Amino acid sequence: MSSDSMFKFYSNENFPIQMVHQLRSLSYGVLTSYEAGQANQKIPDDQVLQYATDLDRIVLTENRLDFLQLHSTVIHHSGIVLCKADRDYLGKIRVLHDFLSMQNEVTLENRLIRVLKQNMRGQKQAFRVQEYDK
Repeated sequence: MSSDSMFKFYSNENFPIQMVHQLRSLSYGVLTSYEAGQANQKIPDDQVLQYATDLDRIVLTENRLDFLQLHSTVIHHSGIVLCKADRDYLGKIRVLHDFLSMQNEVTLENRLIRVLKQNMRGQKQAFRVQEYDK
């Protein structure tokens, strides 16, 4: 399955534009909050999640605490991808793309995927994906 037919994203304001460009170069559909006319308005995170869900898009964010809580309290959403705030944009996108490429489903509905760094003693840190239950 091609990535552009599978996953459509909505990036909130704190998600790096460099990562948006990298996802687009892999043929993912990404709508930014700026493009949607939703930027610089201090829109609460629950409304950001609802807006993305209304568009059937998965939220991309680096806002870990708020979206972890929303995932556990909101009954339905189209998916959330949390990325660690780290300047290795390509490393995060590679591990996310690898994860998404292995999915059999065409949705991340009600799922929270977190891209974080694995600390390994004596080795270089590497990104990995962790999924959180509701």
